[in-house]
Amino acid sequence: MKSFLKYTLATIVGILLVNMFMFLIFVGLIGAIAAMSDKSIEVKDNSLLVIRLENEILDRVTDNPLENIDFLTMTPKKSLGMNKILSSIKRAAKDNRIIGIYLDLTDIQGNFGALAFTEEIRNALQKFKESGKFIYSYSNLGYSQKSYYLATVADKIYVNPETPLLLSGMSSSISFYKETLAKLGIQPEVVKVGKFKSAVEPFISNEMSEANREQVKKYLDSSWGTLVKGISESRNIPADSINALTNRFNIYTCEQLKDYGYFDDVIYEDQMLTILKKKCHPEAAGDSSRLNHSKLNQVLLSDYQNIPLPETDKLNKGKIAVIYAQGEIGMEQSANSIGPDLAKTIRKVRENDKIKAVVLRVNSPGGSALTSDIIWRETELLRKTKPLIVSMGNVAASGGYYISCAADTIVAEPTTLTGSIGIFGLFFSGEKLIKDKIGITTEVVKTNTHSDFGGSYPLPLPISSRPLTPYERNVLQNYVNRGYETFLNRVMEGRGFTRDELHAIAQGRVWTGADALKIGLVDVLGGLEDALQIAAVKAGLENYSLTEYPVLKNPIEEFFNGLTGSVKTRLLKEELGDFYPTWNQIKNRIQQQGLMARIPYDLVPN
Repeated sequence: MKSFLKYTLATIVGILLVNMFMFLIFVGLIGAIAAMSDKSIEVKDNSLLVIRLENEILDRVTDNPLENIDFLTMTPKKSLGMNKILSSIKRAAKDNRIIGIYLDLTDIQGNFGALAFTEEIRNALQKFKESGKFIYSYSNLGYSQKSYYLATVADKIYVNPETPLLLSGMSSSISFYKETLAKLGIQPEVVKVGKFKSAVEPFISNEMSEANREQVKKYLDSSWGTLVKGISESRNIPADSINALTNRFNIYTCEQLKDYGYFDDVIYEDQMLTILKKKCHPEAAGDSSRLNHSKLNQVLLSDYQNIPLPETDKLNKGKIAVIYAQGEIGMEQSANSIGPDLAKTIRKVRENDKIKAVVLRVNSPGGSALTSDIIWRETELLRKTKPLIVSMGNVAASGGYYISCAADTIVAEPTTLTGSIGIFGLFFSGEKLIKDKIGITTEVVKTNTHSDFGGSYPLPLPISSRPLTPYERNVLQNYVNRGYETFLNRVMEGRGFTRDELHAIAQGRVWTGADALKIGLVDVLGGLEDALQIAAVKAGLENYSLTEYPVLKNPIEEFFNGLTGSVKTRLLKEELGDFYPTWNQIKNRIQQQGLMARIPYDLVPN
C-alpha cells in the first residue's frame, strides 16, 4: 500500500511539474509575442531609414508569431519579407521625413538571401537615389562579398579599420552519398531524362559528371560576372582589376583597399555616427558641441514597414494581384511550400473581375511534376483572361519554371537560377539493409505479377524491401520520358520554341537569368517592381492597388496549427546551424520519391 501511494504521489507530482513547465513555456511565448506587438512608430523630420539585414529574407513573411521567435532564448526576431522591403524603400523615396538611408551591414548574415535577392534590393536602392536622397553604408565587422556588392549602391562606403574584405570569387561544393548508402545497404533506383538533370548524382556517383561540371561552371561564371560588373560600374574600378585582386587571394588592409577605390573611408563606428549627424543636421555641422548634443533620428526598416500605407484612391477600381509561389512543390500548401491548393488560388483570382492583371512571384527549386502540371493548367487559363507576368526570385527552376512558362512575360534577375527543364524519378531499395544488416526477412503473397511493385516498407522510411525489376525500370523510364515530353510541350506552347530548339537548351540544364534571357527562356531582367510595371501597362492601369495571395491565415489560427512543426523546425535550425540545409536536403530526397521536376541543388548563400 505504501509503495502504491508512493508511486501515485510521484506520478501526481510529475504531472504537476510537467504542467507547470508547459505553463512557463506558454507564458514565455505570450511574453515574446507581446514584445513583438506593433508599437506606435513616429517618423520625425530628417530621419534616417536604417536597413539591417540580420535575419533570413523570404518573399513574404507570415503573421504567424511562431515564425519570429527564437525558441532557444524565447526572444522575438523580426523577419523581413521582400515585398515589404521593396515597398518600404519605394515609399521612403517619397517620404519627406526620410532624409536618406543608412545601410548598417554590421550584423549581416550569410542567409539573408541569395544573390538574386541582393540584386533586387540593390536595384530598389538605386531607384531610391533618383529622389536625390543619399545612401551611406557601414560595417563594423567587415563585409562579405555579397554584402559588399549590396553596399556598392551607396554614395559612400565606410568600414572599420580592422575588418578585411576578402574577395575570393564563387564556388559550388557538392557532397556525394553513394558510398554511404552502399555501406548502409541502400540502393538508389534512378530514372531520368536529360544529361544535365543532375539532382540524382549525389546518390549514384562519387563525382560530378562532365555535363554537370559544365553547367555549374557556366552559371558560376555568369553570377560572378554580374557581381563584378556591378562593383566595377559603381566604384569605377576596372573589372580586370577586380578579378586580378581576387586571383591574388591576399588579405589587404582596409587602407589599401581604400587606395584601390573599394572604400571611401576607414573609420570607427562613433565616427560613422558623427558623419550621419552632420548629414542630418547641417546647421550644426560646424559646431562640435552642438553636433554632439544633436539627436540622430532613426527608424528601422523592420518598424517602418509596419506603418500603415495611406488609403488608396477610392475611385481607382483597378487591382493587380501578386500570387506568391514560394518553396518546394509538393502536396501541401503553406507559407514556405507549394501544393495543389495554389491552383485553386489562381482560379479564384481568375474569376475575380476586380483584378485586372496578375504577377506570379516564383521562388521555387521545383518538386512534384504532378502538382506543377496542376498549377500550370490554371496559369494557362488565367493568361487567356488577363495579363499574367512572372517575377522570378532567387530560383525558379524545373517545376518552378514549369509553373512559369505560360506567362505573357517572364521577368528574372541576372543571377536567378532557372531552366532545368527535365524530369527524374528517385526511389530507394534497402534489401541489404533490411535483410543482411538488420535481419528482417519479408514474405510476399500477391494476386498479380507486379502487385508488390515498390516492395513493402518494414522500416518507418520509404525504402522498399526489394529493387526494381528490369521490366519495372523500363516502365518507369517510359513514364519519365512522357513526363519530359509533356514538360517540353508546356514550354513550347508558352514560349514559342520548336521541339529541337527547346531540347537543345533543356535536358535539365540550369541557367542564370542573364543567360536565360539570351536563349529566350525569360523576357526581361528585373525584379518584382519591374513585373508590376509591366502588368500595369498590359492592363492599361495608370493607378492601381495591390492585393496579395494566398490570403494569410489568421495569426491565432496559424499559431496553433503550426505550433509543433514551427517549434521543431526552429529548434533544428538553431541546433544544426550551417548543417541544417544538408540535413534537410537528404531528408527531402528520401521522402520525395516518385516523378520529380526539381533543380539539382539547394542555394546556400555565401
